[in-house]
Amino acid sequence: MTPAHQEASASEPEFSPVLREDRLNYTPTAGSVSLARRHAARLVTQWGHPELAWSTALVVSELATNALLHGSLRDRLFQVRTTLRPRTLRIEVSDPRGERLPSLRIAEDDECFGRGLHIVTQLADRWGTQPRSVGKTVYAELDVHTGTTR
Repeated sequence: MTPAHQEASASEPEFSPVLREDRLNYTPTAGSVSLARRHAARLVTQWGHPELAWSTALVVSELATNALLHGSLRDRLFQVRTTLRPRTLRIEVSDPRGERLPSLRIAEDDECFGRGLHIVTQLADRWGTQPRSVGKTVYAELDVHTGTTR
């Protein structure tokens, strides 16, 4: 795994077939993060990749928390989209605040926040951001290793 922010060009080609896809909108509340985390882990297991469930749950939790803390606006939903392709599981979290892009930073020892993207970089093979007409999407990709466990 590469713990670096990489552009979408390093991911699976866009024309690669989508095997499974799920997209849900969530209200910007703390309870939505745990709902999204559990839903994503359950989906990935149902899709035949239980070895990715833990990593998926943690990535969704971190990205959804960032959307809640840094990207939410009152009465505007955030969206979690999970897409399985033959070689890649892509997790996207979209929020309405396009001007607030995520960045890696060094958290002080006594800080409660600031480590989420470091966790994502350790779990994901790629991550990045994409602008939207309103807001942004932060994505993370996990390579699918058929027949092996992570």
